Amino acid sequence: MSTDWAPTVTPRPPINRARGTGDAAPNSCTRSDSTENDFTQLKARYCSEGDVSGSSAKSFLIIGGIFVTSIGALALVYLSFPNLGENERHVLKLPTTMDDAKALGKVLSKYTDTHYYQVLVAYFSTYVFLQSFAIPGSIFLSILSGFLFPFPTALFFVCLSSASGASFCYLLSYLVGRRIVWRHFPKRAAEWSLHVQRNREHLLNYMIFLRITPFLPNWFINITAPVINVPLAPFFFGTFLGVAPPSFVAIKAGITIQQLTSSSETVTYTSLLVMAVLAMISLLPVIFKDRLRKKFD
Repeated sequence: MSTDWAPTVTPRPPINRARGTGDAAPNSCTRSDSTENDFTQLKARYCSEGDVSGSSAKSFLIIGGIFVTSIGALALVYLSFPNLGENERHVLKLPTTMDDAKALGKVLSKYTDTHYYQVLVAYFSTYVFLQSFAIPGSIFLSILSGFLFPFPTALFFVCLSSASGASFCYLLSYLVGRRIVWRHFPKRAAEWSLHVQRNREHLLNYMIFLRITPFLPNWFINITAPVINVPLAPFFFGTFLGVAPPSFVAIKAGITIQQLTSSSETVTYTSLLVMAVLAMISLLPVIFKDRLRKKFD
């Protein structure tokens, strides 16, 4: 009895010899593929934060509660002040003009010697409040500090107040703004975050540069930084160091506050030149590091 038998031959897949096609090696990914993968990962990671229903409304309620609590804290600071005369009480308010700053400076200067720490705490609290909620007027407080305190003390507390208030604004934006932007503008947010991630080692220098130069308003930097994933540490220290040069100018002008008629008089051509030089110096480490890297590569 015979049986017809034929060997089973498994056909081999055709070999595509065209360059860049067929079975490619794992290490043949192009730069654009890597960029697209990073973009997709960032989008998938952070878009999920905006998918929690009702979370944005809850965040707004929390911010409203924080704002009301801050107002209450300022009220307590105000009530802790010594007894003021009738002509002095109406002056004790947030300065919005140079005349307001002058009048406030006259009143506070009377109590700086006898109630130094109360005045200092009130100044610090008010400055942080303005920065935290992006309320205009901090420039007048910077000028006022030069009139009330010794220069080293004024410079330190202006930098500390700016960095602390900006960090609180950062956290508030992280709570609400980050979620909203990633929900409605995920592609643009992912692109910005990708740029931040690639330049992560130079973020401190970039933050110092942005604080010294007037290219972007401070409130805009405070709000957008958490959206594009700038870490809090370089944000805080970059703000502390970056606001020092413009604060130096404002504090020096505050020594002669009674001679000023507007906040624009604090800025001179010399001060602009000095700040421009300092801004370039802040980027020198980035420039030299990139050149050294290209040279050794």
